[in-house]
Amino acid sequence: MPKLTNISGKKAVNVFIKFGYTHVHTSGDHAILQKPGAPTLSIPLHKEVAPFLLKAQIKRAEIRIDDFIRALH
Repeated sequence: MPKLTNISGKKAVNVFIKFGYTHVHTSGDHAILQKPGAPTLSIPLHKEVAPFLLKAQIKRAEIRIDDFIRALH
């Protein structure tokens, strides 16, 4: 399985948008994403998002990590 490396918050938001999420607003330095029938996600808009934080949000969104990594490219 490919490894999830540190990526920027903006890049992460763009990948979640590919999976049907919408960036509804920004609260402080976190992007709030929503998708009908799915949990709301809060993604920190940092230069690098720690892999464990990103994995937690990917799991909440019920996206496979390898699908997420593929969508990065």
